[in-house]
Amino acid sequence: MYHKINTEGEIMEKKLKHLEFLQVIINRMANCSFLLKGWSVIIVAALLALSAATQEKIALISISFVPVIVFWILDGYYLWQERLFRAVYNAVRKKDENEIDFEMNSMDFVGGRNTWLSTIFSETIVLFYLSLMITMTFVAMYLICY
Repeated sequence: MYHKINTEGEIMEKKLKHLEFLQVIINRMANCSFLLKGWSVIIVAALLALSAATQEKIALISISFVPVIVFWILDGYYLWQERLFRAVYNAVRKKDENEIDFEMNSMDFVGGRNTWLSTIFSETIVLFYLSLMITMTFVAMYLICY
């Protein structure tokens, strides 16, 4: 493992440990976002399959849009948190060893691109969930017509 050495020749352990803590949080948020995408596809597929087998097609198809919207908002929240902790990571990365205080407050970085609303409507999230909803709409039209 590479360790940056400061002027006194000491290994910058505090800084590395703080960055490791932040990286664990960032990885956890990214993993939650990934799992939400998977669960949204599974739940939608299950509801659409169930609607194909019942007489209440329109009701089940309508209900299948609710979890997609809920997962979209939750996914936006996790991506927002991930972005905030990346900003904390970058701030810690630029600090000197003697300034490391293990601060984990990410709210100092809210604003601009780092808002929950802007994250919900970011390109990657919008593309995924809109494509899922468009696919659901085509499947629903097929199920209702045939």
